[in-house]
Amino acid sequence: MISTKTRLMYGSGGAVYAAKEAAYTMFVLLFYTQVLGLSGTVTGLVIALSLVWDGISDPLVGLLSDRLRSRWGRRHPFMVLSIVPLGLGFIGLFSPPQAVLENSTALATWLLFWSLWLRTFVTTFSIPHLALSAEITSDYHDRSQVLGARMAFVFLFSVLLPATALLLIFPANEGVDGRFVAANYPLYGALSCAVVWVAATISSAGTRQHIHSSREAPVPRKDSSSLVGLKNDLMCTLRNRSFRLVIVYEFAAMSSYGAIASLNMLAWTYFWEFSAQEISIILSLPSILGIVLVLLTLKPLSQAFPKHRLMQFALIGMIVDCLWLYPPKLAGLLPDNESSSLAFILNFIFMMIFMYCFLLRGINTQSLVADITDEHELDQGLRQEAGFFSMINFTNKAATVVGPLYGGIALDIIGLNVDMRPGSVPQETLDGLVYALGLGVIPPLLIALALACRISMSEAKVREIQAALRQRKSVST
Repeated sequence: MISTKTRLMYGSGGAVYAAKEAAYTMFVLLFYTQVLGLSGTVTGLVIALSLVWDGISDPLVGLLSDRLRSRWGRRHPFMVLSIVPLGLGFIGLFSPPQAVLENSTALATWLLFWSLWLRTFVTTFSIPHLALSAEITSDYHDRSQVLGARMAFVFLFSVLLPATALLLIFPANEGVDGRFVAANYPLYGALSCAVVWVAATISSAGTRQHIHSSREAPVPRKDSSSLVGLKNDLMCTLRNRSFRLVIVYEFAAMSSYGAIASLNMLAWTYFWEFSAQEISIILSLPSILGIVLVLLTLKPLSQAFPKHRLMQFALIGMIVDCLWLYPPKLAGLLPDNESSSLAFILNFIFMMIFMYCFLLRGINTQSLVADITDEHELDQGLRQEAGFFSMINFTNKAATVVGPLYGGIALDIIGLNVDMRPGSVPQETLDGLVYALGLGVIPPLLIALALACRISMSEAKVREIQAALRQRKSVST
């Protein structure tokens, strides 16, 4: 049984990934388009380009981490060396100098450079950190608990960080909405920097006792130092049928998430006309409740259902949750934004259900991938935890390219421009924002559900695989 302290120390590293996600899903698109005036299409394209590099670097870092042999293990050297440049990336991203602001090409280049910088060092920390979960424990249920702690920190900080910023950094001042004041954003960059420095240090130091597990992996093949060897290792992960299904399923699910994450802040700001304080509450409290509910129900649910079944249940919940809120508003069944708190309450409920289902889906998906690494070792004789998790991250990021690119193009198509403020946006533009949200979210979720129904990895199967691995090890020694 993994201790609560170990779960918390390991899980705290999830705040690093969360800080990056919070920046890009909540503020980067808003900051560079509505505040600095960069074209929505250009902004979306630049972010998409950085995500392409992000996707390429994930498998590369994963394979290098799997092959590393050092007295500090395979994971911790990457994690520790990433900490300082990680924080600096947030400061650069949200602090373009005046000379850059005067030229749109320079501004786009600035966004691209710091996006590449930040995403690179998030990768060199997060991929080894994810792989470490499979080395901390091999138990079918404990893996879900360990990854559940990481995902809890991911979701907690992905909402608490922007919620805190909306409350303390971006409040309205003398009638001016703080979200549209450029001078506030460097403070958000500094806050993000502090969060990742503290979280990454705690996680790296708190898991150092598991370095020995990382040293016990099978020795890499003789071609380990060549590019051909890296390519062969990468292709080796794709030989597993279950993993191939997971990759396609994850791409569909994360395409949907990318769309809703890119457009949610804009929908809350313009369609529902929530203040920064109201959005802060909707981001934080429902998410905290959703996280608590997942942590309370994860163990009994895991004992009652296999991981692939919980993935299916969570997707169904997300689909239903995305269908009940906006149609009544479009049909005129809800009061005007100015005269009712009902819209706020409904969005609160929507966010809580969404966070619960998405977190439940993510935990069980990553835990299932950890189980697949055992199956892979039995079939191929290699431990490639980082390779598998990096491929999932590559899939996530390839999918989330769709989000900002889709969101930026959608803004230009519906006509939401830098001069518009909440309460003065034409109704057809607001309706277009909702339709864009629905078209970007529902179809990919339906595809993900269809694929999830073809994935299976039961506890009995995992125990059988691990027993065979133990027998092989005993024979070889």
